[in-house]
Amino acid sequence: MCGIVGFTGARETAPLLLEGLKRLEYRGYDSAGIAVMGDQVIQVEKVSGKVQKLSDKTDGGAAVPGCTGIGHTRWATHGAPTDLNAHPHLSNDGRFAVVHNGIIENFAELREELIAAGYTFQSETDTEVIVHLLESFDGGDLKTTVMRTVARLEGSYALGVLCSDKPDTLYAVKEASPLILGVGIGENYFASDVTALVSYTKNAIYLDDGDFAELTPAGITVFDSTGKKIEKPVSRITWTVEAAEKGGYDHFMLKEIMEQPAAVRAAIAPRVKDGEVHLDEFDLSPEELKQFNKIVITACGSAYYAGCAAKYALESLCRIPTEVVLASELRYGEPLIDSHTLLIVISQSGETADTIAAMKECRSRGAKALAIVNVVESTIAKLADWTLYTWAGPEIAVATTKGYTTQLAVLFLLAMSMGRKLGTLDDDRYPALLYDILRLPKLIQNAIDLNHGIPALAKKYHKSPSLFFIGRNTDWAVALEGALKMKEISYIHAESYAAGELKHGTIALIEEGTPVIAVCCNEHLVDKTISNIVEVKARGARVLAVALRGNHKIVSQANDVIFIPEINTLFSPILAVIPMQLLAYHVAKENGCDIDKPKNLAKSVTVE
Repeated sequence: MCGIVGFTGARETAPLLLEGLKRLEYRGYDSAGIAVMGDQVIQVEKVSGKVQKLSDKTDGGAAVPGCTGIGHTRWATHGAPTDLNAHPHLSNDGRFAVVHNGIIENFAELREELIAAGYTFQSETDTEVIVHLLESFDGGDLKTTVMRTVARLEGSYALGVLCSDKPDTLYAVKEASPLILGVGIGENYFASDVTALVSYTKNAIYLDDGDFAELTPAGITVFDSTGKKIEKPVSRITWTVEAAEKGGYDHFMLKEIMEQPAAVRAAIAPRVKDGEVHLDEFDLSPEELKQFNKIVITACGSAYYAGCAAKYALESLCRIPTEVVLASELRYGEPLIDSHTLLIVISQSGETADTIAAMKECRSRGAKALAIVNVVESTIAKLADWTLYTWAGPEIAVATTKGYTTQLAVLFLLAMSMGRKLGTLDDDRYPALLYDILRLPKLIQNAIDLNHGIPALAKKYHKSPSLFFIGRNTDWAVALEGALKMKEISYIHAESYAAGELKHGTIALIEEGTPVIAVCCNEHLVDKTISNIVEVKARGARVLAVALRGNHKIVSQANDVIFIPEINTLFSPILAVIPMQLLAYHVAKENGCDIDKPKNLAKSVTVE
């Protein structure tokens, strides 16, 4: 949520800031702005709406000259998405400008204090208290002013600070919100994530919570929360500019759907050696694994649904009771978690606020945490005892696709590795499972290739006021993710139900013409699900089934059928979700929706 970018060097900064903000659009936002240090004056330009509107207003940045500046895309929390509430915010004396990602929890108290001291507020945002604090604490030394200001803040924040007294200097501060420094030659940068930096540098410094940095064209100096200078390693960014661009596709989402064979191969191939799964980052002995008597998976959104699908593999192959809990619920409960609990934390960005809070709560109760994330050096990766990266590459579309499937791939590898060490996955079963997991990239491509008719199906279903997704066991997990994909990008009401629960109330919603999408890929439960298809068709439903290739029974029962390649039931969710993604994409396209940036949603939910 929100995006920030900063630059200082010898080049005109506004065009660079606008380009960086365009690359951060996928995070979700409703307004944008830049502040540039001009001729002894900070010039601020901001708009409600898209970055392109800001670019048009500033003539591509040419109307805002200067070589040091900060930019921001805002996703509204405090105050409506208006020009006044957009960032950057200026101090009353015009000497300070600030951009902020996160939440200042004590802003109401600070606002009252500052108003009493004579400061005037122009916006409804929590962020504006920061810039007035900077002015109030200013004693001539910018570093000290920043430290004194940050000491008063409670909550999460990534800050970019510009001061006219030091026209070539930026300050960047990190606390529980993502912020990365880009290292250049004669110029330096900061940004919310690497997608805003890859056009300019491949060298990055990852800050820890409490760190802050001074950036000038000559270099970067990093300090800890006490103001002591600290050394930080410079890491190499492996993502490319091309990976963050559409590459000829109409939308990032379609590109990322098509990238799934390669992404899943990248997640699997390095971890299978000599016929065995090797998770070097989670290399526990059998004795250490046997200390865990329970697994708890926590996540939000699609990552949570990946956990729902993986639960069946973990319980089947490891024989350890596995519970999947929404992070936003787990953090406020009183979980029965202790030192014998393995906590699996799933997040594409590694910055999901509710997931971080749930993780901290469980670790305080003694649980050991294994993180499954995509973004290197993210907060969740740093907090975890062990981290398995998904290596999906940049995912720009808000609705996750390859992020979800690579999470599943890593979870399946984890189940196999643990089962092998615990002795619960025997030699008779293991080779067939390994064969299937190594075939997943090819089978995902087959699942894409089998379904050229999905655009035509989308034309049948795109005007439906509601869609119902049903399935059993592993198929229900797929139905949950399928329904989420449909609603988040097409804005059609879509709900998922365990098929066996139809008689317990849901079937009352089925009437003539109601679309029902039935996932029938669990080979042990096909007949049961077919009986549910018969039930809804008897009430007038139109049924679209997703089934394994070769399932002839389903053809006579469903109105339309989408096939996927045959695979072991435990791994079927990773294939069955592919047509669900494609169907949602083409329905949204038929409806003229903003597929990559759906309304009201953000890619990385870094506030509660």
